[in-house]
Parts: sequence; C-alpha cells; structure tokens
Amino acid sequence: MIWLADLLVALVAALHVYFLILEMFLWTKPLGLKTFHNSIEKATDSAVLAANQGLYNGFLAAGLVWGLVQSTPGFAFQIKVFFLLCVITAGIYGAVTVSQRILLVQALPAAATASAEAINKQMQMMKFDGERWQLFGPIIEDTGVSG
Repeated sequence: MIWLADLLVALVAALHVYFLILEMFLWTKPLGLKTFHNSIEKATDSAVLAANQGLYNGFLAAGLVWGLVQSTPGFAFQIKVFFLLCVITAGIYGAVTVSQRILLVQALPAAATASAEAINKQMQMMKFDGERWQLFGPIIEDTGVSG
C-alpha cells in the first residue's frame, strides 16, 4: 500500500510541476492561453501574477517531493500530509475565487492522495496476531481474571 500512496503523492507533485511550467513559462503561449481561456492581452497583463502563482505551485511540488525522499517515515508522513493539505486549501480557494474546475484538477487529487496516506499510515500501525488485526496492540488485555 505504501507504494500506491507514494505514487499518488508523486502524481500530485508532477501536476504542480506542470502548473508551474504553464503559469511561469507558457502563460502567454498558445497552450497557456487555451488552458486558462485567456486572450493574449489578458495574459500579457497578468503574466507577472501568473509567474508568481506558478512559483508557489513549485513550492508545493518541492514539499511533496521532500516528503517522498525523507528517510524518517513518521516525519515523511507529516511532510506529505502538510503539503497535501496546502494543495487542498489552495484548490478550494481557487474554486471559490476563480473557477470550480480547480476543485477537480487540484483539490480532488490531493484529497484522494491524503486519504490514501491516512489509510496507509493506519495499516502500518496495525498488526495481525493470528486471529485478528490489532491497532497499537491489544486495547484491553484479557488477563483471565474476572472481578
């Protein structure tokens, strides 16, 4: 399961590298104009703002990659979840203020990935004792003594 969660984190990071490229380098080019439904005039006027936005997307991607390469599992989990929550927050804000499409393109993949990370973490904290799965060991010890 860990490989699937990490693959999803890598995909969200790759999406944000793509957003960086679109916003920083292709904003006034045909692909950028088509993607963001801009005229050349509007794109030219907003190019500096778009580049700044692209840079922030790069920071989100860098944080997710940092979480993937961090060698301490608990810290890696915290890094990935923090940056995924940042992506979700940015996606919700973008959906409210710019376009609802951002919710599907940015927030939804991050939310699904955060869910996969949480499930993965839960599975890592469980063990099978031969009869049942236990979280953090037995919750109530059966000592065989009643009363």
